[in-house]
Amino acid sequence: MRQFFIFIKCELGRTYDVASALVDTLEETRQVHSVSGAFDLLAQFAVESEADIGRFVNQKVQTIAGVKDTQTIICFNAFTRDRGLGGD
Repeated sequence: MRQFFIFIKCELGRTYDVASALVDTLEETRQVHSVSGAFDLLAQFAVESEADIGRFVNQKVQTIAGVKDTQTIICFNAFTRDRGLGGD
């Protein structure tokens, strides 16, 4: 699985609608958080290793009603306690 995050800017008054659509319609959605700053939402997704992330963003996320802009962050590695980084 490939993990990535997308910052999402929503049309005014549409943040909750977009968040609901992400959670309700995309099985690849792992988490959606409202955030402050230039973007309204931060969403985490997981797709199969061979999936085209660009097409996923373009065809499944950017086409949701109320999405105004996106910025995608692709993850290279996950650092967790069970990966030996000094956690208890």
